[in-house]
Amino acid sequence: MDGHAETGSAAYCCVPLCNEDSRRGTATSFHSFPKDPSVRKEWIIKIRRDEGPDFHISKSTFVCSKHFKEDDIVKTLTGLRKLKKGTVPSIFPWTKSAPSRKPPKKREGPPQEETSIIKKQKTSSSISLDTDQHPSSTATCANDTSTDMPSEEHDYCRQAPSLEEDLEAMKIHISKLEERVQHLEKKVEKFGIERFSKDPNLINFYTGFSTYDIFCAVYNVVEPTASNMIRWSQVQRNKNIVCNPFREESLSIVDQFFMFLCRIRQGFFEEDLAQRFCVSQSTVSRIIITWSNYLYCILGCLPIWPDLDIVKQNMPECFKTTFPNTRVILDCTEIRVQTPSAKVLNSQSYSNYKSHTTFKGLIGITPHGAVCFVSRLFTGNISDKDVTQRSGILDLLEQGDDVMVDKGFLIQDLLDSVGAHLIIPPFLGNKVKFSKDEVTKTQQIARLRIHVERAIRRCKEYHIFDNVLPLSVAGTVNQIWSVCCLLTNFKEKLF
Repeated sequence: MDGHAETGSAAYCCVPLCNEDSRRGTATSFHSFPKDPSVRKEWIIKIRRDEGPDFHISKSTFVCSKHFKEDDIVKTLTGLRKLKKGTVPSIFPWTKSAPSRKPPKKREGPPQEETSIIKKQKTSSSISLDTDQHPSSTATCANDTSTDMPSEEHDYCRQAPSLEEDLEAMKIHISKLEERVQHLEKKVEKFGIERFSKDPNLINFYTGFSTYDIFCAVYNVVEPTASNMIRWSQVQRNKNIVCNPFREESLSIVDQFFMFLCRIRQGFFEEDLAQRFCVSQSTVSRIIITWSNYLYCILGCLPIWPDLDIVKQNMPECFKTTFPNTRVILDCTEIRVQTPSAKVLNSQSYSNYKSHTTFKGLIGITPHGAVCFVSRLFTGNISDKDVTQRSGILDLLEQGDDVMVDKGFLIQDLLDSVGAHLIIPPFLGNKVKFSKDEVTKTQQIARLRIHVERAIRRCKEYHIFDNVLPLSVAGTVNQIWSVCCLLTNFKEKLF
């Protein structure tokens, strides 16, 4: 607006040396700056102010009516005082002429009020006044010099700092912020394996290893070749790649290994791991896929199938007194997966036992509880006998070996081809009840075969298998499952 009527809220005049305040209840009116850029610029020139850090024109920036001629102000029908269009303030302390009267008598020193005004005139960068005009200026723009000046929030008489001063102040502010960031970085400890190295409970929580020393021992096994891994993204770009070191600049090799363990142990989502390790989600995905394949190769090279002499040497007394020739205890387990949209694949993956689409795998343990065999995963509708035949376990058995299984494994005909014997609970068949020897044998087998169930439970303590696995991980689910099963051998003894 070119002219603004009197305001109902508290207003202050922005003209230097003017201390008009609407709270005094005077007849003075206050007018905001016009919207016309050319007229607004004339106002700024007339009042000798420049927009900057100490002066900014807003809706609450006013010039009082004492700086306008009486002809420039008109009253509306409602009684409000309004400026004529294009009016420019013209009455200021530095434009009014001195009154035609004799100069005052020379005194020892100026009054305290005039002295304070003179000091402010000397410190203002936008006003240059002659000291002879101070009395008349004071009489015009400061009618009541005993009234306090507006608070510092509305003090428009301060000197505007130069660009050099602003630049220096910003440099100081930036340096303080940098120091604060460095302090916070030191205070907030990075999420990594070193952060939890002193707490065995957290090491077990995040990695599945009981102590930090065991974690380091496993890492020392995989570390020598980990620096030469091929990144998954590199494989996607160039399938013929032979050797290109795997490097993730944002994470060290040990923290990449720690991230993979966090993913399988607690089932953290990739978005969660990205926030914890301060990397992108795509980086997390590449690391998980890369380490799944790498550990599958490294741990798969370990000789987990023991010789018969080692099995007998470590066989517990409960086996020696009942089934001393037991070589392996077998059982199948299933993990739930997302239901595929294809009907054929859906029917192949559906498990009547779990009433869901699943993947099924075969696990074997030695009599002393170590995992000695892990098959690849098959679709959920496959039978236990077919899994045993296609898993490759028959190639590892020798003549005279005993294989302990549950009732669902009708694989005696398969074992006959390699000269092995099947230990299975007796069936009732057409009999009314079991004999005493059959009951005793059933109890003995059940008491020993339960250890393979405990071993499978250990594998599923890796909580990545708690939820339904999406089909997007189908390419690495075999590797992840095998790695989880093999890592249980680094835990304490099963019994």
